[in-house]
Amino acid sequence: MNGFSSIFKRELKGYFSTPLAYVFLVIFLCLATFQTFRGGFFQIRQANLSVFFFQMPTLLLFLVPAIAMRLWSEEKKSNSIELLLSLPITTAQAVLGKFFAALGVMFIALVLTFPIVVTVYYLGAPDSGPIIGGYVGSFLIAGAFLALGSFFSALTRNQVIAFILGIVACGAFYYAGSPAALKWLSSALGSGAADVFEHFSFQLHFESLLRGVLELRDIIFFMIVTAASLWANTLVIENHR
Repeated sequence: MNGFSSIFKRELKGYFSTPLAYVFLVIFLCLATFQTFRGGFFQIRQANLSVFFFQMPTLLLFLVPAIAMRLWSEEKKSNSIELLLSLPITTAQAVLGKFFAALGVMFIALVLTFPIVVTVYYLGAPDSGPIIGGYVGSFLIAGAFLALGSFFSALTRNQVIAFILGIVACGAFYYAGSPAALKWLSSALGSGAADVFEHFSFQLHFESLLRGVLELRDIIFFMIVTAASLWANTLVIENHR
């Protein structure tokens, strides 16, 4: 735990000792607000955050890989990974420390969207279930995207390549359940394969949480994807070690 704590504090301090975290938070909040009001937040005349959460996965799809791409690529490019792995810590502690530090930044970003929640409660009496489910789902999908991005960051020293691979992988997991993707998969691989891909879709499980029902299967799904990605990340770094 001491090794994990040291890496976590080091990484989190690194985010806020440079403009990176502040730039990310400003961009995230500006885009989230812009997309919400452009999507007709006031026009729908309903006290809910459906418009806000509807665009959240797309926003996370592009911004989370931007945070994740530097986790290991930067260490490899500067050769500081040799120094990091020579410390008296396990590979898993290093991977988890970096992951949870970046996840901490994402958590802060989501918390800073509280004014939109205050606005909704000021304008009406919304159902708290979908709002809680939306935030839980957003945090879980951000964690899954971050773990996937961290894995691809560990594969290369080029941050741009890590960023592109992260977006492609996260997009594939999220849009696997879209009607267009299911139609193509059904015609190419058969309806059985399409059903399997649909169950692995982030979109399916995220929309389930947006209904305000925190089903254990949805939460476990995101946790399994996150854990599997972090495990693969650990194997890549261990092989480098």
